[in-house]
Amino acid sequence: MTLEGQRCLCVVVLLIHTVTGAGEGPTTLQPTLPATLQPDQNELTVSFPPVDLFSGLEKHFGTENNTVVTSQTGSTALLPCVIRNIGDGIVSWIRRKDYHLLTVGLTTYSSDQRFQAIHLQHSEDWTLKVRFVQKRDAGIYECQVSSHPPTSIFLILEVVEARAQISGPTEKYLKPGSTLRLQCSVVQTTEAPAFVFWYHNSRMINYDVERGINVTTDPAQRVSDLLIPATSVSHAGNYTCVPNNAVPASIYVHIFNGENPAAMQSSSTSFVLHQQCSLTALIIIQQIILR
Repeated sequence: MTLEGQRCLCVVVLLIHTVTGAGEGPTTLQPTLPATLQPDQNELTVSFPPVDLFSGLEKHFGTENNTVVTSQTGSTALLPCVIRNIGDGIVSWIRRKDYHLLTVGLTTYSSDQRFQAIHLQHSEDWTLKVRFVQKRDAGIYECQVSSHPPTSIFLILEVVEARAQISGPTEKYLKPGSTLRLQCSVVQTTEAPAFVFWYHNSRMINYDVERGINVTTDPAQRVSDLLIPATSVSHAGNYTCVPNNAVPASIYVHIFNGENPAAMQSSSTSFVLHQQCSLTALIIIQQIILR
């Protein structure tokens, strides 16, 4: 036998010995595979982790359905819509009362440019911004994510009208030299006023210190106070409290010299009754002439 033949024979014997000898030992090594071969079936079975492990990757809303947002007229309303694991989904905002499409993604589809979708890169929040809120903006808004089928949540926008309110009666009667105190509160408001102006008739008096008028405003408390330590006849007239974000309120101040306030009020009432009586008489006379 040639040298090459001897070598080939040795390799064959060695392989036979390795294969037959592997089954004679006390233990056998089994490779670990992700798939297992069934002994009585010629097919592979694969085991997967529980579905619960992937639940955190499913698309879902981080904002609660039927969330209520309250805003006052003239302010800016922000309607949040947080979406987890949105993937390739596209967010749209719809006004439900007329099914008007407001925004798709970051594009505004409404002709009313007060509506705008706000979204920062890598953020999960798609907020609808409504500037200069009006009473007609109140209602239900839908945040919809494109999918099969689409998924949505609804948000409710409530709109309130902030107004100024001067404590006490709508008319005050004072004697010259007495103190006038007026307090104006801003009620039904969702944000503090930037400023509160006081007007005496048509003149803004916030800084009329030389006329003895002092105005102090606490925006955080929504309160503004007007103080005149010693009034004079020139201080009589209409006073109006005008917050920048609320409906104004007015009060009329009478300054009298020794006259009884009740008599003044009675005189004023008598004048009004006299006017009404005269008007009624004129109408009756006209009817008689027309006959």
